[in-house]
Amino acid sequence: MINRYIRAIAGTFILISLLLAVYVNINWLWFTAFVGANLLQSSFTRWCLMEKILKKLGVKEEGDSCCA
Repeated sequence: MINRYIRAIAGTFILISLLLAVYVNINWLWFTAFVGANLLQSSFTRWCLMEKILKKLGVKEEGDSCCA
C-alpha cells in the first residue's frame, strides 16, 4: 500500500511541476529533477523520505493488516 502512495505522489509532483514549468516558469523543472533524483537514489539506498513521512501519518505497508 505504501509503495502505491509513493508512486502516486511522485507522479503527481512530476506532472504538476511540468505544468508549472510550461505555464508559470521554466525553473519548476528543477523540482521535477529533484523528484527524479530522489527516486533514483532511493532505488540504490533503499531509503525514502516520503516513506518515512507516510509511515508517521499511519499508512500501513502491504503485509501489515489482515485485510490487504
